[in-house]
Amino acid sequence: MNRYAGTAALAKLIMRRDRTRLVIWVYVIAALIASTAYSFKSLYPTREGLAKFGASIASNPTLLAVDGPLFSSDTVGGLTAWRFGGFAAVLAAIMSVLTVVRHTRAEEESGRTELVAAGVVGRFAPLTAALLVAGAADLGIGALVALVMILLGTGATGSLALGAAVAAGGIMFATVAAVAAQLTDGSRAANGIGMAVLGAAFLLRALGDGSTGGLRFASWLSPIGWTQQVRPYAGERWWVFGLTVVFAVVLTMVGYALVQRRDVGAGLVPTRLGAANAGRGLAGSLGLAWRLHRGSLYGWSFGFLVVGLVYGGSAKSVSDLLKTSSQLADIVNRMGGTTVATNAYFTAVLGLAALVASAYGIQAVLRARSEETALRAEPLLATTVNRWTYAGGHLLFGLAGVAVLLAATGLGAGIGYGASLHDAGQVPRLVGAALAQWPAAAVLAGFALAVFGLLPGWTTLAWALLGAFFLLGQLGPVLRLPQVAMDLSPFTHIPHLPGGTATAEPLVLLTVLAAALVAAGLAGFRRRDIG
Repeated sequence: MNRYAGTAALAKLIMRRDRTRLVIWVYVIAALIASTAYSFKSLYPTREGLAKFGASIASNPTLLAVDGPLFSSDTVGGLTAWRFGGFAAVLAAIMSVLTVVRHTRAEEESGRTELVAAGVVGRFAPLTAALLVAGAADLGIGALVALVMILLGTGATGSLALGAAVAAGGIMFATVAAVAAQLTDGSRAANGIGMAVLGAAFLLRALGDGSTGGLRFASWLSPIGWTQQVRPYAGERWWVFGLTVVFAVVLTMVGYALVQRRDVGAGLVPTRLGAANAGRGLAGSLGLAWRLHRGSLYGWSFGFLVVGLVYGGSAKSVSDLLKTSSQLADIVNRMGGTTVATNAYFTAVLGLAALVASAYGIQAVLRARSEETALRAEPLLATTVNRWTYAGGHLLFGLAGVAVLLAATGLGAGIGYGASLHDAGQVPRLVGAALAQWPAAAVLAGFALAVFGLLPGWTTLAWALLGAFFLLGQLGPVLRLPQVAMDLSPFTHIPHLPGGTATAEPLVLLTVLAAALVAAGLAGFRRRDIG
């Protein structure tokens, strides 16, 4: 049989299953790029203003480490490529890793690949179909980014280079996921490997771009660094795409070679045998939920701690940067709700961290649905475990996990900022400000449980709502949307901390709303059929 037989049919199936999810990813990434370019164009209408702002960035190693190198400091396109070019490539990479693992390793883990393979489907077809769909989504992002940048008048050549760089970042990490999916027999472990490689690439890029000495070469060791070394709008280096092509081709070949060396459903790294008897930690549904969520929570917590350290360490630099532009300061103040630059900066950063932490909360809650569709929930519920404790275990780690991630962000920010001021009191101050974001994130976790209980086939709605709130939070202040639109997001109602007045009323109301959504979800799950 042809090893690629059935690839087209599987690709169509993947596109049908992920049509909503992929459209959201494409739209969000392109919208971030477009809004950034629009904001720079509005804030700095003259080339002199752009150059002054760019000069303040180019002399700041902290900002270069966070966002990447700045090659063109006096053009809207160059500043957009600095601010969100690398970040957009990271988002495309995350999308690609999740997509490829979801349709390769996760399908094998559930047993569906073995059923499909019983038909006229070649050995390479599932991996090829997943790579084709992920690659098509990445190319769609790149094309849309290039189009919006051209429409904003930033120039065709630089726009095409920026779009291609973002697409290249996603395609490279699709091939990383193709290899990771062959190494382990669990989809979460495969996702963890892909995200770990992405995190290492980002840290290498940050180390190189933030260095003023002999470590500058480190950014050339990072695939994410390559996407920025293309230098859109600054004398494009088209030859850098040769590195991305070699990287993707080599890892694709490795992925196909590994597919042939293992059995369907198995990973190349053997699964470690567990104890003959379950320990006390697995005595109930809560212990099982902890076992399922702990690895993911550890990884997310470490990432949030590092992010907090980075943003806390750059707070003083950003405060100086805001003095160069009253318009930029106004946008940050609108996001942060205070006129004190560092307080507004931290409020904006912690609000963004809460949005990202909400993604963990939604993922943790919806693990109950993935266990159900994988047919592992029904045997568990046939025992003394009831439906409420089953769903409640995943909900608990969704809500508590968000609190842990927010505390880790505040801890990192407090350490980073406190070290620059020699003030240890910044740690409890910023940890408290971060935890104040929890009720808004809890609303999204509650909504995810409500969808799970009432509309289990529409769990994508939880991710769509998160995307809508993300766009409101990031684009609203830039586009000066009316307050009635901003108020649709629960994150708008959080007290502006640090620096603002801590009022209990909105926190209580958001917590009550989250509780109502949880109650609706549990009631719906109790009454509906499993499956």
